[in-house]
Amino acid sequence: MITIVDYKAGNLTSVRLALKAIGVDAIVTDSPEKIAAADRIVFPGVGHIGAAMRSLNGLDLAEPLKKRAKSGVPFLGICLGTQIVLDRSEEDGNAAGLGLIPGAARLFRPKFGRQKVPQMGWNSVVQQRKHPLFKDIPDGSEFYFLHSYYPAPLLDDCVLAVTNYADVTFASAICSDNIVATQFHPEKSGRLGLQLLKNFAQWKI
Repeated sequence: MITIVDYKAGNLTSVRLALKAIGVDAIVTDSPEKIAAADRIVFPGVGHIGAAMRSLNGLDLAEPLKKRAKSGVPFLGICLGTQIVLDRSEEDGNAAGLGLIPGAARLFRPKFGRQKVPQMGWNSVVQQRKHPLFKDIPDGSEFYFLHSYYPAPLLDDCVLAVTNYADVTFASAICSDNIVATQFHPEKSGRLGLQLLKNFAQWKI
């Protein structure tokens, strides 16, 4: 069973339906007790990190979410869920994140206006090392992105895959032990996105 964090924003339905399509049971919850007991967690996200953190704190979800993630259960962040696992973000006045992976989210600043921000559409994901999350997914496969900020983890060991956009080669997938996160949306990325979600559902730490 996968627990999807309901912080009153984000693409909850899309993620739940994608998991259903691959035969994986999931619940959507804003219950601190259920999150504290979760066997496997997905944090899907769209929107602003400041508002997301205010919602998590207001619902008393931030601390049980951090504690459960640090306990070693498999944790997947998606899009904003990738940025929120970092220490902070340039968005919303240098807003604090959950601090699960050292680093920050930074704003795209393309030179000469050659590429629009946000990045919206398909782009290639180049794997930096083997990981169960990318089992049966060819290196360089394209996934769907929609974001203005990108993750910049402090440690190179946390970079799982990279993508190039707006004059930046950025970490499009990051990891640290039981925590993985993708800046792209697997639930909107067709067959290979479903494969990635299946890999997460079957991932044994």
